Amino acid sequence: MENLHFSRARSAQHPNLDRRAFLWQSGGGLGGIALACLLAQDELLAEGKPAAGLRGAVHHPAKAQRVVQLFMSGAASQCDLFDYKPLLLKKNGQAFDPGEKVELFQSDPGQVMQSPWGWKQYGQCGKWMSDLVPQLAACVDDIAFIPSMVSKSNVHGPATFMQATGFVTPGFPSMGGWISYALGSENENLPTFVVLPDMRGFAPNGPQNWGAGFLPAAHQGTMIRPNSANPVFDLRPPDWAKFISPESEAEGRDVLEKLNAKHLAGRDGDTRLNARITSYELAARLQLSAPEALDLSQETDETRALYGLDEEITADFGRNCLIARRLLERGVRFVQLWSGADNGFPRRNWDSHEDIARDHGVMGKSMDRPAAALLRDLKRRGLLDETIVLWTTEFGRMPCSQGSKGRDHNPFTFTSWLAGGGIKGGVTYGASDEWSYKAVDKLTYCYDQHATILHLLGIDHEKLTFRHNGIDRRLTDVHGEVIRELLA
Repeated sequence: MENLHFSRARSAQHPNLDRRAFLWQSGGGLGGIALACLLAQDELLAEGKPAAGLRGAVHHPAKAQRVVQLFMSGAASQCDLFDYKPLLLKKNGQAFDPGEKVELFQSDPGQVMQSPWGWKQYGQCGKWMSDLVPQLAACVDDIAFIPSMVSKSNVHGPATFMQATGFVTPGFPSMGGWISYALGSENENLPTFVVLPDMRGFAPNGPQNWGAGFLPAAHQGTMIRPNSANPVFDLRPPDWAKFISPESEAEGRDVLEKLNAKHLAGRDGDTRLNARITSYELAARLQLSAPEALDLSQETDETRALYGLDEEITADFGRNCLIARRLLERGVRFVQLWSGADNGFPRRNWDSHEDIARDHGVMGKSMDRPAAALLRDLKRRGLLDETIVLWTTEFGRMPCSQGSKGRDHNPFTFTSWLAGGGIKGGVTYGASDEWSYKAVDKLTYCYDQHATILHLLGIDHEKLTFRHNGIDRRLTDVHGEVIRELLA
């Protein structure tokens, strides 16, 4: 099959193929810009190609239509959540000796440290799970665990970039941006790619984690803060701007359209203005659609309790998970939720150098009930079969102590998990060693995870490319294999 996305990238770099300039020169005005938006949403302006999405020319039949990514910022400890190791119980308090020199991020290896939480087996699959996550433990038969994940960096910023974009350096599009570029929108009144950050702040790298990189700027994530009095920044005039009336706003948009057309005519191929025009068009529609999508008063008391909105510790992440479900069922293609903020001390993320029981205790409880609720709610509404749920973190933590109570960074093994959207439940792919120190079976990188998600969306990860600086770039770089053992 011809690589349709390469054709789109090529057209964006040729001045005589600019779409919006053509529409303006052929009539312009609000009708022209509205038509451009509608056609662009359906990918019908790319050199006469058919729609490059689920309604058109995907590379193969798709099992999933949308993705929700739960990102645990700060490095969630695999050996305290999902990767049960009896040897840590047996050797607790003894010198950590995996048979090789151990180099850590900011400490010397301490003693072997068992998890502060107990472990039990759950589900028909018999998966061992920590008592820290009892709600997720009840969902194990719907989940595929990957305890053999590996990172190329043990530094938060680069490792977060790697999981979010496939590269350890800045400037590359996020996975959500690639999926937005490839598949477009299912709902013209809502963004294709939405980001729900932790209410306390950003993860390392901030909004670069959901940027569009060198893709057209319209494919960056749209940040929504459901816990804020103003969830979508700058969507409406500020309260002090009493001079803005519906009439003056309409007149202002008319002037802006004319100025944009004039500006664009001399800057063919500049995607920043295209993105801004698209943003303004979407903002107008969001004024009507966003309040309804974010209105949790429409949810039953049972559903609100399911997500933990009735408890302070779970309310914030639970609200984001419930908003994510509402966005997904309304056609948002990719939703990214963040748990953890890089905002100093006391820690409000998963980076538990000082006290794993204290810090993971709070983070785990705040995440467990809402994440499990999202899985259950999607399943009972018939949405899980077409929605991929990805839970990940930037790297893991060491099985030995840092100080007396904490754990240092571990890029050599960590756990991610997938559910729904064509993923086989109740399975485990790969393994770490007896310490949960290094992956030893079926080592898996973000490239393989990304390739698998794209495959389930009907996309061949090797064909989804964009020409940039003379290189056909892709989400998986030159790596990645679809993990077929995880496919249902």
